[in-house]
Amino acid sequence: MALTLDTYRLLGRSGLRVSPLALGAATFGNDWGWGAERDEARKLFDLYVERGGNFIDTADTYTQGSSERLLGEFTRENREELVLATKYTTHRRPGDPNAGGAHRKNLFASVESSLRRLNTDYLDVLYLHVWDVTTPVEEILRGMDDLVRQGKVLYVAMSNLPAWQVSRMQAIADLRGWTPLVALQIEYSLIQRAGERDLIPMAREMGLGVVPYSPMGGGLLTGKYGRGDLTGADAGSDESTRKSLNRTVGMVTERNLAVADTVQEVAAELGHTAAQTALAWTLQRPGVTAPIIGARTPVQLEDNLGALEVDFTASQLARLDEASAIDLGYPHTFLASDFAREQTQGDLRVEARR
Repeated sequence: MALTLDTYRLLGRSGLRVSPLALGAATFGNDWGWGAERDEARKLFDLYVERGGNFIDTADTYTQGSSERLLGEFTRENREELVLATKYTTHRRPGDPNAGGAHRKNLFASVESSLRRLNTDYLDVLYLHVWDVTTPVEEILRGMDDLVRQGKVLYVAMSNLPAWQVSRMQAIADLRGWTPLVALQIEYSLIQRAGERDLIPMAREMGLGVVPYSPMGGGLLTGKYGRGDLTGADAGSDESTRKSLNRTVGMVTERNLAVADTVQEVAAELGHTAAQTALAWTLQRPGVTAPIIGARTPVQLEDNLGALEVDFTASQLARLDEASAIDLGYPHTFLASDFAREQTQGDLRVEARR
């Protein structure tokens, strides 16, 4: 049965209703050398909202602030109908040691700046964007709770940090009566499944909805890459700039290209595009609330929305899983072994909690 953008899901252990695909606004503005100019970004926004989408993701430093400014303009007429999520911690101002990080001073300054750019008096969801290692978790949680009590933030969430820190924070928030975390944003796709080791199981146990970014592996799973891209030269276009970035961060590998090959094979069987197939896999994974789609053109967005209609067979899912499988490592492989089960259950048959 096909989903639609207005087949809403609850965000974690909250009553907040969000679309099953979130619109990523990191492509709003071309300050980074690629992205959508204002008019094109407006088309993306309108198309998503007209289809029933309500969950929009940005950050205070996306496209040097252009992303939030454009969203502030686009949401003037329907702000209350939308769930706007933004983030803080990435460095906002060169030369200022406190213009980045998770600490209270940057938290409050970042939120005030985001509120001005977004032309709103509250944020629906605020993420800690990148863990800074140095700020005490109590300082972060208390600051977020204060913003919620002031009405400037409705829900708080985490991104890009270890699972043990998130679970620790959720426990502290619960014990102290502070605002609980409702979401976890992580990189997750067929070529990046590390979240299955600890992050995703932790999120399901602790009541956080998983909001994956880069569900198409930075474009690697869309079918636009080949073996020539392992060391290929750039031609200066937006597409080649993105490919160069993916090579730089180590995403263009023989293993990942092999996964992309399997995606294309399954896509051909389904009658869908590779992008739709890769996105649908992430969309349908346990614990996932809403993958973030980062289209740069209406054509790309239309294609991405087709992921809502993908229906895999068990065999196709098994092939995708086999091609992209990772070693879960210790203690996960040990705990899943027959030896460990025999030690703890004997010959009992125990159905795990879902």
